[in-house]
Amino acid sequence: MTDRIAPERPHRNFYGRLKGKHLKASQQAYLEEDLAHYAPGAVNWASNPERTPLDLDAIFDRREVWLEIGFGGGEHLVHQAARNPDVGLIGAEPYINGVAKLLGLLRDATANNIRIHPGDVRDLFDVLPPASIGRAFLLYPDPWPKARHHRRRFVTAEHLEPLARVLKSGAIFRVATDIPDYVRQTLAEVPQHGFTWLAEGPTDWREPWDDWTRTRYEAKAIREGRVPHYLTFRRD
Repeated sequence: MTDRIAPERPHRNFYGRLKGKHLKASQQAYLEEDLAHYAPGAVNWASNPERTPLDLDAIFDRREVWLEIGFGGGEHLVHQAARNPDVGLIGAEPYINGVAKLLGLLRDATANNIRIHPGDVRDLFDVLPPASIGRAFLLYPDPWPKARHHRRRFVTAEHLEPLARVLKSGAIFRVATDIPDYVRQTLAEVPQHGFTWLAEGPTDWREPWDDWTRTRYEAKAIREGRVPHYLTFRRD
């Protein structure tokens, strides 16, 4: 028998902030005291160089699993967890201040069906089993408005290919954004990677989903006169 050779770690540029100017003492305490409790398992390359898949059945007691990509302050993640106690949710967010805010919310919430990856979702994609996720959310992602930065957006092959791999056939992928050009790129790119846009009329992208909760990012967009769009795709 030959020993398994660990995969070579890919070079992945990361763009964006990992930490704000400072954390409150309470937020630092949340990170030190609570974050480990919500870990989904070994995700980072240092802790899992073999890229062994996560055992989602064990983590969530065989519940369906949903994924939120870039959960910001965590309002939507906590909302969905409370509404869907029979579902397990994983949130990925590299901005540590947002992770701390979510942990603060969880101290006051009753949700016990959340796991948190405080890092790049691409590392999480590496260790999610194929066809294991029943729903995914991409809500107000970084717009990278300059044309030369559009390749940094989530809705590119680098992210959409592994997302399609981990989603079940028939899984729903929701995208919310207030940036018209992000809408254009989403509608151009996502269907090329095994998804069907489910809109049948204007209300399907102008009106929020029935189980939607407004996040601080959406509230800011509306205050500043930008129009939210709600795009729903199905994994083929």
